[in-house]
Amino acid sequence: ARCVCGKPTVVHTAPRLSDGTPFPTTYYLTHRGATSAVSTLEASGLMAELQQRLADEPELAAAYQKAHEAFIADRDKTGAELGLDVPEIAGISAGGMPTRVKCLHALIGHSLAAGPGVNPIGDIALELCSWSPNRCVCESF
Repeated sequence: ARCVCGKPTVVHTAPRLSDGTPFPTTYYLTHRGATSAVSTLEASGLMAELQQRLADEPELAAAYQKAHEAFIADRDKTGAELGLDVPEIAGISAGGMPTRVKCLHALIGHSLAAGPGVNPIGDIALELCSWSPNRCVCESF
């Protein structure tokens, strides 16, 4: 994903680092304005609120499960394209998926890279974020 000015907002990483270490965080939020705003969201207690919503809203929990599966499918596809087999992280996604809300940076990164409707928790957090992918603040940082 990119800012409206064209600078990277989210990078799509390989499932294994150059030193061989497995790396499950496929979508990595890199934009300074975005990461700062998301850190503020995390400090606000939003993760606990979203965690409670997963417990209270079965439809949201089911959609979050699908986001987890989509994340793993994307990572597996990238691994296959790069000839990287990473069994150490099989079934593991990021951001606490599919049952926890652990890292809004990873979840918003997934939402930005995959597009709206794929990761509902990332979408909700992005909507509540003071940063927007539709407004460039790159020169502010």
